[in-house]
Amino acid sequence: MIPRVSVIVPVYNEGEAIVRCLERMLREMLLPAEVLIVHDMPEDTTVPYVAQIARSDPRVRAVLNTYGRGPANAIRFGIDAALAPVTVVTMADGCDDPRQIDELARLVDRGVVVAAASRYMPGGQQVGGPRLKRAMSRWAGRSLYWLARVGTRDATNSFKAYDTAFVREVGIESRTGFEIGLELTAKATRLRLPVAEIPTIWLDRPLGESHFDLGRFLPGYLRWYLFAYGRRLSREKLTARVAPVVAPTAHGTEYEKTA
Repeated sequence: MIPRVSVIVPVYNEGEAIVRCLERMLREMLLPAEVLIVHDMPEDTTVPYVAQIARSDPRVRAVLNTYGRGPANAIRFGIDAALAPVTVVTMADGCDDPRQIDELARLVDRGVVVAAASRYMPGGQQVGGPRLKRAMSRWAGRSLYWLARVGTRDATNSFKAYDTAFVREVGIESRTGFEIGLELTAKATRLRLPVAEIPTIWLDRPLGESHFDLGRFLPGYLRWYLFAYGRRLSREKLTARVAPVVAPTAHGTEYEKTA
C-alpha cells in the first residue's frame, strides 16, 4: 500500500532515546504512513534501535543520507526519498506532538502546500527552551504573519506538513540548519500558494541533547525571513533559482530534479 504521508525524522546519535519517540509516533498515527529515520553515517547509534522497531512495524525504515551531513541535508534527502504525496517533518527529541501528524497531513490533502504547527497562535504554547531563542522565534513569526502575510504565526517551527510535489518543484536551497521550514513557507508566500496552521504545544527537548546552534544557523533564517517580504514570483522564476542535480530516489536509482 502506498502511504498517504511520509514522516521525515532527521537523527544524530539519538541512541535508545529514539525508541520512546517512535513508539509514541506509531501509536498516534492513523493514516497509512511511512516513517523515514534519516541518519548521516552508518555507525549512527540510532540505527540499531530503529532496525529493532522496523522488524515489528514495517512503516519504519532507516535511510542513510548521502547529500552531506547536517539536518538540512537529512531533511532534503528524506523528502526526495518519500513515497507519499504529503511529507511531514518532525524531530526525534519529543518536542513535537505526534497526535498532530495526521491533522497536519489532512490540511495538505485539502489543498494547502504548507501546514504549520504553531506555538504562537491562540491555543498554542511553548514550554521551556532558551529564552533568547524563544523571543527571536516569536518575534519573527508574528512579524512575518502580520507584515509578509505568510499564513502562519510560526514560520520558523520545523514541525510542518508539505505537499511533496510542491517541495520537489520549488527545491530546497538550505544546507546548514533547520531553516527549511521557513524557506518553504517563504516560497509558498512568494508564489501566493495557501499556507495554514494549527495550534501546538511545544515542549523543550525531553530526550537526549540538543544540536541546535543559533549562531551558526541564524544567517540562514535571516536570509529566508527577508525573502518572504518580496514581490510575487512566478513558478518559472522561482524554480530557475535552483540548478538541476542528480539525486538518489528511495530505491537507489537516479533521476533529474531540483535540489
